[in-house]
Amino acid sequence: MNTFFIEHFGCRATQADGAAIERQLLERGFSLASGSAEADVVVLNTCTVTAAADTQARDAIRKLHAASPSTRIIVTGCYAQRAPEELAALPGVSFVVGNSHKSQIPTLLHSILPTNSSVGIQLAQPARFAQENLPVFPATILTGEILQLSDVLVAPVLGGEGNHTRPTLKIQDGCNSRCSFCVIPVVRGKSRSLPPQTVLAEIQRLADSGFREIVLSGINLGTYGRDLSPRVEFLDLLSRMLSETSVERLRVSSIEPLDVTRDLIELFASNSRLAPHFHMPLQSASDRILAAMHRWYRAEHYARRVELIREHLPHAAIGADVIVGFPGESDADHAASLNFVDSRPFTYLHVFSYSQRPGTRAAVLPNQLPGKVLKSRARELRALAARKSASFRASQIGRTLRVLTLQRKPDANPNLTPAISENYLTVQLPLALPPNEFLDAVLTHSGDNELCAAPVESPDLAIST
Repeated sequence: MNTFFIEHFGCRATQADGAAIERQLLERGFSLASGSAEADVVVLNTCTVTAAADTQARDAIRKLHAASPSTRIIVTGCYAQRAPEELAALPGVSFVVGNSHKSQIPTLLHSILPTNSSVGIQLAQPARFAQENLPVFPATILTGEILQLSDVLVAPVLGGEGNHTRPTLKIQDGCNSRCSFCVIPVVRGKSRSLPPQTVLAEIQRLADSGFREIVLSGINLGTYGRDLSPRVEFLDLLSRMLSETSVERLRVSSIEPLDVTRDLIELFASNSRLAPHFHMPLQSASDRILAAMHRWYRAEHYARRVELIREHLPHAAIGADVIVGFPGESDADHAASLNFVDSRPFTYLHVFSYSQRPGTRAAVLPNQLPGKVLKSRARELRALAARKSASFRASQIGRTLRVLTLQRKPDANPNLTPAISENYLTVQLPLALPPNEFLDAVLTHSGDNELCAAPVESPDLAIST
């Protein structure tokens, strides 16, 4: 049987696309290999949010081709949509497939694997080929107009964080915003949503399969349903998930601050099945920089959302993305971000150094900052984030939290079980427990980046030996 393997780079949405491709290929009769070395075809699903992501993808292609020259390589994802010619020029690449044609990868595999070579390529929408008014490349390029894309690839991500315990379900793709630093709208297209009935069916299918926490993801999740007819609000979809499915816990991966309304916060506060965890991209706390980024809020708007969350959910996790070194960012702008973070109850941060992305408005702005400034500012903000995180962990000592046990890593202590709390804390339980079990645990003390907890008696919990 023809075999394939998928290598993922980048965000949850990219991983979700890869899971959907895997589902399609398995349904078409292909077999999943245990690794790239054992596969007839390897699909590299790329990211392009930073220059480092591009470099990582190119290095992976070169390494794969050097290790297995006979393996056919298909490169897809955001980098493939943005700069297909760069990837097509690399030795070993057979096809470069943009996000516009990602759903048609099973057809391509039928065309390139020897036993299926008689099957032709029939594309659902126009593509541009390397042979048409482009230089000749070793690979064939298949891309199209991304703004015409209307579908959302759907399949839960069963790996990654939680190791098959907490699946991620992408319910929205694309973005209609035009942040000046961001290339995502160019490579993923306009905002589009899965129909509510599809979402509900997928949630229930996962719950019926035994999964107890499901993570909802999207490129701009708060805009879910605005493209549907009739229009659907994300808040209403969450309410339907709670009333029409049996999933025990839902977690929202990331949501823009202006979409975190009072009604949404009150829904979270009134239902324990919604994890009290809000990840809201901040990017900067300087209003001048936010305006240059073409963000739709200002620092005071963001601060009010944080205050509302703390009023209703005093122990919720509050995380943010922050970009340092945006073109023209002054010492005062950076200080504004530091002061803002320091004075708010953030529990963790994802800190990024600004990366100049071709095709974005920020790429041509004056006053691009040198790398040493970016590194220095990122280091300073990460140190502050570490202190905020440690402070939050310390504040939880003595509390009893509902935790979900995770799969132990192969080299981990067999007498300890990792678990994740509703407010996004990683804890270690001093017992060998099976994964995917809920239990109450009292937080006892804090270690390096994690908490230790003692389980509360649970008569129905099976302890593994």
